[in-house]
Amino acid sequence: MGDLLDLDEETMADMMRLTQKGVQLLRAAANPHGFNIGANLGQAAGAGIREHLHIHIVPRWENDTNFMPVLGDVRVIPESLDDTYEKLLAALRDLDGGL
Repeated sequence: MGDLLDLDEETMADMMRLTQKGVQLLRAAANPHGFNIGANLGQAAGAGIREHLHIHIVPRWENDTNFMPVLGDVRVIPESLDDTYEKLLAALRDLDGGL
């Protein structure tokens, strides 16, 4: 099911509900100013596994690094991944009903 056009209504709705929860979680944990949300469809677009489809949720802040360095394999990490994990875990625990 790596093609958006092959998804049934229930799967599309589930993916959007999980995307919504992801945005809610990231807002609570990191307080970003906005988000880039998308999916890579096809190898030419960067999809690594043909049969797989997922949605990217990238938190963004005003004056942060633009999205192109991420595509160019450059990473700006303002805190350790362990700290980010702990913030996300705490926010998840605080959300009503979790994910």
